[in-house]
Amino acid sequence: MFEVLDHKVRLAFIDERPAPGDRGEPILLIHGFASNHAVNWVFPQWVKTLTEAGRRVVAFDNRGHGRSEKFHDPAAYAMPKMAEDVRVLLDHLGIATADVMGYSMGARIAAFFAKEHKSRVRSMILGGLGHHLVDRAGLPLALAEAMEAPSLEGLADPMQRMFRAFAEATKSDLKALAACARGVRQVLSESEAGEIDLPVLIAVGTKDDVAGDPHELAALFRRARAVDIPGRDHNRAVGDKVYKDSVLEFLEQRP
Repeated sequence: MFEVLDHKVRLAFIDERPAPGDRGEPILLIHGFASNHAVNWVFPQWVKTLTEAGRRVVAFDNRGHGRSEKFHDPAAYAMPKMAEDVRVLLDHLGIATADVMGYSMGARIAAFFAKEHKSRVRSMILGGLGHHLVDRAGLPLALAEAMEAPSLEGLADPMQRMFRAFAEATKSDLKALAACARGVRQVLSESEAGEIDLPVLIAVGTKDDVAGDPHELAALFRRARAVDIPGRDHNRAVGDKVYKDSVLEFLEQRP
């Protein structure tokens, strides 16, 4: 844990190094809503996969999640503040530039970070987020309502049930998640996406009904391509081999 001195946010993170002699190029991983760095990146073997490929892997718990500091005010989760945590963490670790990969809400944070700090991003990988980056205002408010519901049993909507069950499984602070869902309402415009002149990979499951179309989003960026993850929904795409292989290939080929 460390304290971010300029806006007083404590963040939990890991910094995993590859074997001696590997090039050790850093990649920063940003998890999705109601998750944490372990569930999103350690358990599905992403950290192992990337360090074995010679990368330095940094992953952290977003504010309101995991072991990082919790807030119950939606204003604390405005997307620029979430993205600023990324900058402060990179500064704390002395990392000037990094590849940045986010999943779902984490992909949205990555895009906002790239918009504000393009010089800090070598390339960007957006998992579990397609065209909804630009045509939907953050997380559905129904997710906040799901976190505020008295119990899982009282929820009938499948998406609400999925995220509430996931939040309970990760032992999350439900009030903090409700505030987060209400706070991350900022939208990246199509023109702003078009100004992000970086190598971009977008990977979304073919059964994902949360992300939006990845190919429509790829068309907005200057240097992007989309990958379909066959037969996977929003949650089950995270650790998929097609996703991992596509990312490894992308990282090897990007300038």
